[in-house]
Amino acid sequence: MQSLKGKTALITGAGKGIGKAIALGLAAEGMNIGLIGRTLVDLETVSQEIKSANPATKISFAVADISDHGAVKEAVQAIGKDLEVIDVLINNAGILKMGGILELSVEDWESVFKINVFGTYYVTREVLPYILKQGKGDIINIASTSGLRGANKMSAYGASKAAVINFTESLMQEVRKSNIRVTNVNPSTIATEMTLTANFTDGNVDKVLQPEDLAHLIVHHLKLPPRAFVKEIALWSTNP
Repeated sequence: MQSLKGKTALITGAGKGIGKAIALGLAAEGMNIGLIGRTLVDLETVSQEIKSANPATKISFAVADISDHGAVKEAVQAIGKDLEVIDVLINNAGILKMGGILELSVEDWESVFKINVFGTYYVTREVLPYILKQGKGDIINIASTSGLRGANKMSAYGASKAAVINFTESLMQEVRKSNIRVTNVNPSTIATEMTLTANFTDGNVDKVLQPEDLAHLIVHHLKLPPRAFVKEIALWSTNP
């Protein structure tokens, strides 16, 4: 297993939930951390927690709506300037909007794609040159088991995650020979603010996956020898 100490990861949706858990997990391994999120106070809180636990960690954060390419470009440039290198990109940011085809507004349907699909593309497009410059690295896209099959009133979210899965596969084929490992992660329900608001847990938060479960998986995946990577991971809870 390779050491992650001294490497740098950029994480989107890093202010809370899965992104925060991943940031804390990677920082505990000695990685430097770049954070992108929509809420300044959340990013400041995560940064303070990382610094308290790992004082030597270099941290840079930027507030950005990843559905805005210009904002993404500025955020990545700012973080790249602060941290100088980016070895790992984790595209985690995403939103969920539920409703039937005639119930969900056109604007809501489009917003899901703008963040989940276009946002993933925008961030990848801006970070990829940094990883190519390193001559190796990792890109991990957080999709969902919802992208593997359709479900009632989940057309926008499910279709967006299916697009992320296909995008990840295409990117993997494109950059694999450049020593860049691209992995798609499809978790089932994870106890986050998003899923709790949608009542996916039926009031029983303990029966579903926790953000730390996914963070633990990602840490160990990144530790695989550079010659090997897992192309696709589906993570499920044992008691749905």
